[in-house]
Amino acid sequence: MQAVSSTEFDVLIIGAGLSGIGAAVHLQRNCPNETFAILESREAVGGTWDLFRYPGIRSDSDMYTLGYDFKPWTSPKAIADGPSIRDYIHETAAEHDLTRHIRFGHKVTAAAWDSATARWTVTTNHGPLTCRFLHMCSGYYNYAEAYRPTWDGEADFKGTIIHPQFWPEHLDYSGKRVVVIGSGATAVTLVPVMAQTAAHVTMLQRSPTWMASGASSDRIANALKAILPARLAYRLIRWKNVSFNQWFYKQTRERPARVREALLKRLARQLPAGYDLETHLTPRYNPWDQRLCLVPDGDLFTAITAGKAEIVTDHIEKFEAGGIRLKSGKLLEADIIVTATGLKLQALGGMQLTVGGQPRRIADCIAYKGLMFSGIPNLAWTFGYINASWTLRADLIADYVCRLLNHMRATGVDIATPTAAPDVVPERLAMDLSSGYVQRAADALPRSGNRAPWLVVPSYHYDRKILLDGSLTEEMVFAKAHSVTPMLEAAE
Repeated sequence: MQAVSSTEFDVLIIGAGLSGIGAAVHLQRNCPNETFAILESREAVGGTWDLFRYPGIRSDSDMYTLGYDFKPWTSPKAIADGPSIRDYIHETAAEHDLTRHIRFGHKVTAAAWDSATARWTVTTNHGPLTCRFLHMCSGYYNYAEAYRPTWDGEADFKGTIIHPQFWPEHLDYSGKRVVVIGSGATAVTLVPVMAQTAAHVTMLQRSPTWMASGASSDRIANALKAILPARLAYRLIRWKNVSFNQWFYKQTRERPARVREALLKRLARQLPAGYDLETHLTPRYNPWDQRLCLVPDGDLFTAITAGKAEIVTDHIEKFEAGGIRLKSGKLLEADIIVTATGLKLQALGGMQLTVGGQPRRIADCIAYKGLMFSGIPNLAWTFGYINASWTLRADLIADYVCRLLNHMRATGVDIATPTAAPDVVPERLAMDLSSGYVQRAADALPRSGNRAPWLVVPSYHYDRKILLDGSLTEEMVFAKAHSVTPMLEAAE
C-alpha cells in the first residue's frame, strides 16, 4: 500500500538487499494495508551481492535454500556467482514493483522510540521519518569498514595491497604473483579464480579452516525441474537440501570425530599424494565450530594439483619490498597482496538506539525468537543462519513480522514488547561461533537465553515451528499508545 505521507509509515524496512527485498514482498502479500518504505544507504538494490565485486564472488550455500521461498531458482547452477544472485534480487524487486518504495542514499544513523505515540523516529541523512514498526534488514557487518590488521613494513612493499570488500574495478593480476592472506570463504573463492591467469597464487593462513567440496550443479534438482512444475520442484529440492544440511550439522555436533575423518578422506582424494593435510587442512577445532568453507567442484584443489596455487601455513613477520617475510624466515614473493582478513561486524547497521530517551544496546538484550529483543518494542532484526542459508531464516522472520502486525491490528494494540520472565538469563552469544570475526564483535551482539522463546537455535525445523505456528503472545507485552497499563496476553 502506498503511504499517504512521505515521512510517516506503518513499517520501515532498513536495507534493500536479499533480506530487505524479501521482507517487502512478504509485507505486501500478507499485510496489504500496511504502508511502508525501504531505506537503502547505497544507490543500488542488492546489498552484499552488489557491494562485493571481487573475482569469483559466489554463494557458499545452494540457491535452492538461499533463494526466496516464493521465487524458484531456475538456473542449472546451484552454487551461483554474485552477478546472478544480484540479478535474482533485481528481478524480485521488479516483479513486485518495489523500486517505487525504495529511498536510495538514505543512511540511517539513529532510531528513537516514543511509547506515548507508539512510533519510531528514524534519523537519516535526508531528515527524519516515523513508523509504527522497524524491520532491520541491514545485515550484520559494516559496509564502509572491513576488518584489516596492519603489519610491520607495509609501507616498504612495492606492489599493491587490497581488501576484497573494496576491490578495484580494473585491477589486472594476469601474470602477477599474488598472496591472499586468509583462509575463510573469501580466500577460498579468490585463489582458484585468480590462479587461472595469475603467475602463481599463495593462500597464506595462520591456521587451517575446514573445507568440503561439492558439485556446483545439483543433478537431482535439475532432473526434478525437467519433469515437475517449477514451484513443486523448487519446494521438493529446497526441502531435500534443508534436510541434508540439518542432518550434516547434527552429525558435526554429535559425532565430530567421524565427520573430521570423513572430510579429511575426501580432501586426500582430491590432492596430490602425500599432501600435508595435517599442516594445511586440519583445523584445531571441530567442523562447524566455525563456518565450513565450500569448495565448488574442488576448484581450489585442482589449482593446487596443477601447481598454479598453494597453501602456506605460517605467521607474518613483516612486509618487505618484494613480498611477505614469514616467521619461518621464508619470503613469499608478491606483486599483489590481498588481505582477505574478514568482516567487521556491527549490529543494526551501526545506528544508535534509544527507548524512552534512554540509550539501548542489543548486546545488553536477550534475543526473542531470534529476531526481537527484550525491552525493545516494535523492532525486528533479520539475522540468518550461521550453519545454513541466510534466506531460510529471513523468510521465516518476514512471515513472523507479518503475523505479529496482523495480530496487533486485529486486537487494537499499538505496542509489542518482548518481556522476559525472571528465570530467563543470557547464556551465550546468539551467533554461536568461535570464529575470530564473531568473537571480536561479541560486545555488539545479542545473547541467547536459557529457554524458549529466548533460546536461539540454529535449526530451520525448530524456527518453522515457533515462527510460523507458535504463539504470538508468549512473554510479549502489548499496549496501546498513551496507555500506562500494558496488556500481557495469555499464551495462545
